Amino acid sequence: MTQTASTAPAAFDADGFQTFLATRQEPTWLTDLRRQAWDHFEAMQWPERRSEEWIRTDLRLFQLKKHHPPTAPAADVAMIRQLTAGVDLGGQIETLDSQLQTDTLAEELAAQGVVFGSLERLAGEQPELVRKYLFSTFDPDYDKFAALHAAFFAGGQFLYVPKGVVVDRPLHIASMLSDGGTDTGHTVVVLDEGAEVTVLREANSPSREAGGLHVGAVEIIQEAQSHLRFVDLQEWGYKCNHFAHQKARVGKDASLQWTIAAMGAGFAKVNQTVELVGEGASSQVNGVMFTEGRQHVAYHTLQHHVAANCQSDFLYKAAQQDHSRTVWRGMIKVDQEAQKTNGYQRNDNLVLSQTSRADSIPGLEIEADDVRCTHGSTTAQVDEEQIFYALCRGFTRKEAVRMIVTGFFQQIFDRITIESVREALGRSIAQQVREYE
Repeated sequence: MTQTASTAPAAFDADGFQTFLATRQEPTWLTDLRRQAWDHFEAMQWPERRSEEWIRTDLRLFQLKKHHPPTAPAADVAMIRQLTAGVDLGGQIETLDSQLQTDTLAEELAAQGVVFGSLERLAGEQPELVRKYLFSTFDPDYDKFAALHAAFFAGGQFLYVPKGVVVDRPLHIASMLSDGGTDTGHTVVVLDEGAEVTVLREANSPSREAGGLHVGAVEIIQEAQSHLRFVDLQEWGYKCNHFAHQKARVGKDASLQWTIAAMGAGFAKVNQTVELVGEGASSQVNGVMFTEGRQHVAYHTLQHHVAANCQSDFLYKAAQQDHSRTVWRGMIKVDQEAQKTNGYQRNDNLVLSQTSRADSIPGLEIEADDVRCTHGSTTAQVDEEQIFYALCRGFTRKEAVRMIVTGFFQQIFDRITIESVREALGRSIAQQVREYE
């Protein structure tokens, strides 16, 4: 559908859904999934303010009617690439307002059977492969946002690494959101038995003042003895609304290192789950949150131990400036069969103003009797003695605060083995730190 200057964008309503479907060239089975999701969306209520998941995240100011589905042509906005400096990429997918811009894969990787490209394109070219894994970990009925995403997802990416294939060059996924645009991207990453790959995924806006809407999802499926490094940097504009459901399912003796950086969006609510379904599976999640202005960023994490002898390690660090607020609610869930579990979660907060706030709610739900599960949370302000110590050695107050904040996040940086990612996160944090008051 071609939009003209005098034509208003479609809305997230029944007519807008039919207009969106008319722009798609998809298999019947995928259209049927969308129709079912839309029916469920219309039947669902918006999340209850009094529910535990939303009691600290006020949704009342969000109005879906102010946004539109991703049906309009993409605006002319230059792509931003923060994670690829000095990196030799094996493939790249870029979208702007959920419209495909770049779709490449090195010939030698394609020759090994690696499938990496636009989800829409591959749904038509390799429907059996895509259908097998699409929505295999994502639940369209989780809440109204999940159903909305399932009905309107566009500009997605699909990666499949065959059995025993080691991809030695990182693959890059970039999503750009123009001011006022909409992104509904859906990312599917599948590693077959013994496969290995690094994925760099980032989301950007043209400026910090940009607005827009993101309603997205990530699905990670790892078979036995596979190894994945997955990096996710979110720097939407401060007027963007950001909703996402992200879930990984990790098989026997497989390992996942998942690095999350939530730096952008004015209002963000993300559900992140790692499900350890095979004996000997392990996961390490490293989370960085930095907020300023009136940002509200909420992460709800779940470490779900289904199988025995698995290990999970979640470390989230957050710093808050001005009137901003972060919410982290973590849960380690251990099923009855998951004996010999080793689960760890921690959330540390550095509050940089008298008017910012950090809510931290760690939790345990354990049904097995032979486990080792620990959790912790800390919240503190910058130590004036540390600032004084730095001032005595010739640093300005601003330099001292930046050094202290960077040191606070150093534990996360030390876990990241990809130099371009460490440098990108360091730059983002350093640019946002102002003088502590």
